[in-house]
Amino acid sequence: MDFVIRRATAEEYDTLGEITAHAYLGDGLLDFGDDDAYLHELRAVAKRAAAAEVLVAAADGRVLGGATFVASCGPMADIARPGEAEIRMLAVAREARGRGAGEALVRACVERARSVPGCVRVVLSTQRTMHGAHRLYERLGFTRTPDRDWNPLPELDDITLLTYELTL
Repeated sequence: MDFVIRRATAEEYDTLGEITAHAYLGDGLLDFGDDDAYLHELRAVAKRAAAAEVLVAAADGRVLGGATFVASCGPMADIARPGEAEIRMLAVAREARGRGAGEALVRACVERARSVPGCVRVVLSTQRTMHGAHRLYERLGFTRTPDRDWNPLPELDDITLLTYELTL
């Protein structure tokens, strides 16, 4: 499938927010389903775009998926340290999966990181059950960093995000 990776436009924010929300809900990645507080953050693309770069994979005028690229420990960073960029909220619409859009988005984030002065590493968090994403990251050269695994909701014992890094 032919698609382009580019910055999201304001007109695409709602669409990308719904793609991201549906991807997380459909894959069972939100512990509290429709009531999960993180669902609001997944839909808040305009908020992300104000603090980071939101990229989309698009084909034939249609958004297929997106990712948020956080340069140099920006305000959207969860785990990035100085000299690191972070990839967040990677999602591809179910009907567009398996066509390379997710990989192209990750590659675009890595290339973007290479253009950030002083950036030496790209980091990301992923859920334990996202096995397809883990395979993608490892195929692209990311390695697991178990010492950086973390829990976004410390009051709940069973939520641990796995972390990966790619040295540039």
